[in-house]
Amino acid sequence: MNDTPPMLFALQGSQAYGNAVAQRLGWKLSAHEERDYEDGEHKCWPGESVDGRSVIVFHSLFGDAHHSAHDKLCRLLFFCAALKDAGANRVTAVTPYLCYGRKDRKVEFQDATITRYVARLMESCGVDRIVALDVHNPSAFDNAYRIPSWNLQCTQLFAQQLAPLLGEQSVTVVSPDVGGIKRAERFRLVLADLLGRPVSVAMMEKHRQQAGLSGDHLVGNVAGRTAIVFDDLISTGQTLLRAAQACRQAGVSRMLAAATHGLFTTGGELFDSGAFERVLVADSIAPFRLPLRCMAQLEIVDTSTLVADLLAYRGSGP
Repeated sequence: MNDTPPMLFALQGSQAYGNAVAQRLGWKLSAHEERDYEDGEHKCWPGESVDGRSVIVFHSLFGDAHHSAHDKLCRLLFFCAALKDAGANRVTAVTPYLCYGRKDRKVEFQDATITRYVARLMESCGVDRIVALDVHNPSAFDNAYRIPSWNLQCTQLFAQQLAPLLGEQSVTVVSPDVGGIKRAERFRLVLADLLGRPVSVAMMEKHRQQAGLSGDHLVGNVAGRTAIVFDDLISTGQTLLRAAQACRQAGVSRMLAAATHGLFTTGGELFDSGAFERVLVADSIAPFRLPLRCMAQLEIVDTSTLVADLLAYRGSGP
């Protein structure tokens, strides 16, 4: 058995996350270089020998003020290929937020299935294994990759964070659409186990069209209860706001929201609405788009232990 720990690298924009996981493991990040050129091209390479070593690369693939999601994906691909060219034995990509997860099926004539294309790019650039947090469609994720792939679910982490806030209140977990009902049900089961009492589930009707979202029917009982809208991702926040409005009309007493990935593409609009007492997101995406005034309502869930536990178990193994 190889007792040598893997080498860890974290690309620009993901160093804080990589450091957090490394500290959990008792390991350290290895040095690397990233160089930008005047025309927008770049190159990146390891600063230490990786020959014969198992290597783990951290990069969360969300667009920010410095690099788009495309840029980050390209940098990850090039860096992983450089590692293999330098003799790395195995490369594991840890992508807390994996871009293009929502583009997992054809919705138009001759449409692209970009989730599958990203998988092929990863494989062709030498990625041997991939780790992601709460992908949009677990089945599509599993089917896209021909290499070992792990979709780590944050359900337990969110339940542990929310349980102390609920006291003895009656609770309903709300899925904001039909596609998320399995996700909401998994969360409901974990939360009910932690609370030691039944937790109900409800579901919102949602139709996505070119003109926007439609459908306002709520299935399930939220009257006089605490409702937790549970989803995998917050982008504009409109899906959550529609669910909150329907719950208010149905007589809910308290509204909370939780989603793994907080993109917040419309800034603080979700918080300014006053729809939710508190919003929980994971640390897969830094909340750089949110104004400071929103931070009092935002709670960030640490996922570094979840990732570290997997890497400790799988990091040097097959």
